[in-house]
Amino acid sequence: MREDDEDDEEGGPPGLPPGTPFYMTPAGHAALVAELRRLWIEERPKVVEVVAWAASLGDRSENADYQYGKRRLREIDRRVRFLRRRLDRAQVVDPAAQTRRDQVFFGATVTYARADDSEVTVTIVGMDEADAAAGRVSWTAPVARALMRARVGDLVRLRTPQGVEEIEVLAIRYPEP
Repeated sequence: MREDDEDDEEGGPPGLPPGTPFYMTPAGHAALVAELRRLWIEERPKVVEVVAWAASLGDRSENADYQYGKRRLREIDRRVRFLRRRLDRAQVVDPAAQTRRDQVFFGATVTYARADDSEVTVTIVGMDEADAAAGRVSWTAPVARALMRARVGDLVRLRTPQGVEEIEVLAIRYPEP
């Protein structure tokens, strides 16, 4: 699937009803803005310069620099369109500003116990910020959805491919304001 096709017609997150907000943390928003600036201000002008130089050499059909440059320009332009749409529809939520710190909401870092007594810690972040290896899960992920609004001591049901698992919320943390 192309990045352009990831959002539905309304520009909402894939798999969610149209009009659903596109949440992200301030850090996630800043990372997308930085990527957009880098692509548009730094990388794209350099590629345009190479393409113009390669085009001036004549026969474009066998000119690898020209063909690669045009392909790279399409990739950059596609990513720029994607980033602009994401940023236009983003709803930045600062977890440090959360006042109800006894419940799980967007931006919370949650430690929970699984049925096998292992403990897992995850931080609930925006879709583009998710990185399972670093313990950052999207707010749309099944575990995040199961944990939403839970409090310490609550048992919540998590649907997994292996079946339903009960997990217990052990701790909830938010960044300091």
